[in-house]
This record gives sequence, C-alpha cells and structure tokens, in this order.
Amino acid sequence: MSLRKKFVVEPGTRIRLKDVDASFHGDYASAEHAKEDLARKVARLAELQQKLFAEKKHALLVVLQGIDAAGKDGTCWHVMAAMNPLGTYVKSFKQPTEQELRHDFLWRVHPFAPGLGQVAVFNRSHYENVLVVRVHELAPKPVWSTYYDTINAFETTLANAGVTILKFFLYITPEEQLERFRQRLDDPARQWKISESDYTERACWNQYIEAYEDMLEKCSTAHAPWYVIPSNHKWFRNLAVSSIIEATLDDMKLQLPEPSVDIDEIRRKYHQAAKEGSPH
Repeated sequence: MSLRKKFVVEPGTRIRLKDVDASFHGDYASAEHAKEDLARKVARLAELQQKLFAEKKHALLVVLQGIDAAGKDGTCWHVMAAMNPLGTYVKSFKQPTEQELRHDFLWRVHPFAPGLGQVAVFNRSHYENVLVVRVHELAPKPVWSTYYDTINAFETTLANAGVTILKFFLYITPEEQLERFRQRLDDPARQWKISESDYTERACWNQYIEAYEDMLEKCSTAHAPWYVIPSNHKWFRNLAVSSIIEATLDDMKLQLPEPSVDIDEIRRKYHQAAKEGSPH
C-alpha cells in the first residue's frame, strides 16, 4: 500500500474529516507488528538525510499541524530524531510577539525556511493564521481569507528555490484527545504539557475542523501537498509520516558528492603521516 497516495489531499478536493478513520492502521495489527518496519524506515531517513546534507542540491520542509494532543511533538521525537542535528532543525511557532505582530504574518516564518542541504520541521506553522486567527476572530474574514493565496504563493517561492514541502495534518478524534488529556493528568512526567487552553480550545472543536477542512482544500498543491494522517494510534502515525518522508527523499535521487580533493594524493599524505608517527 502506498501511504503517500492513500493520505494525500489531491489539489482542489474537499476532505470531510468526519469520514476519515482516525484509527486506521493499514496492514499492521499492532505497534509490535510495525516495530521492525518503523525502525528500518527511521534508519533509512538518517541515511537519506546525510546524502541531502552532503549534496546540497535540495531542501526539505516538513509542516506539522493538528488539534491539541494530536502528536506534533511526538512526531518530532520519534521520526525526526533520526536525523543528524547538523542539518536538521525544528521551529515551533507560538503566539506572535509584539514585534512579529507589527509585520506581515510571514515575516517571522521565512527566516526559518530550510536552505539547500537542510531539513526544517515546523511544529505549527504559518497555517496558524487560517486556524487560530480564524477561529478566535483575531482578524476579520476579509483579512484572513486572503491568507490562503498568500501562503500558496510563499510555498511556490520556496519550491522554486529547491525546497520540497510535505505538510502533515495529524488527525485524532475528540475521544482520543480526551484520553490523552487524562494520560497527561495521571503521568507526572507529562503534566508540564497541560494548559488551561486545552479545554477552551476543545470547546471550539467544530470550528477548528471546518477551518482545517478549508485549509486542506485551498492549500494542498502539487508542489506542497497536504497529507491527512490517521493519528489515534501513535505508532501508525509515526510509521505513516516516516514512510512518506522516505519515499519523497528517495524521489530526489540523492547522491553523495564526489571528493573535492585528489584522493590518491591524500592517501599518500596519510601513509607518510602514519610512517612518521605522532608529532612531538
């Protein structure tokens, strides 16, 4: 099964999230059943990212969005942690600062777009301006409704500069969200994640779903596709995201560059140094 084909939002199509099975887990019966494949894919990501970093002909931007507790942080930990931090970074976009609010909404985003050879992960992103801003009426509709075209133009600019963009909407049910809230309450190691806003935002669930559906329809493009990832099972979420990233990197036909030095000459110098021993 091609998870890339199964979960992609084809440009211009309307996704009804109520029709998506958030508990889907494909051909895998359990986390244990998927464990070996996931480990293999994560190891492959590390190998491919090394080639991307060395070749410096491509860049990768991974965008993670989802309702509270959908697993954005967990995806970073379990999938992106395989990559070398030398060429990978995660940027979280929280509530804008006063300075950021004095600029256009992409002003704070563009500096964190990946350069050639880099992988950037946006944990929340420029899409907050058609989600939170819309749901909480932080800007009037005539303003935020223009942001879809602005976002598409921004992503086209990145794509034209060699950035491949993958956008993952991590979809969970309200029942699963509440269960994860309970787990946080019961686990002292995770209580730091608890926020008053968890429950105020939960009250806006239906408004957020409508905003997400519009986002998916208006901003999934051939060069910057959205994928709706069933995420009630954390292990399957990780498997699906890693599979799609792996397939995308494979498509780049990444190659380690040829040495920039004369290897025979360097080998001669090495043997000479080894013969002379350590300097004193």
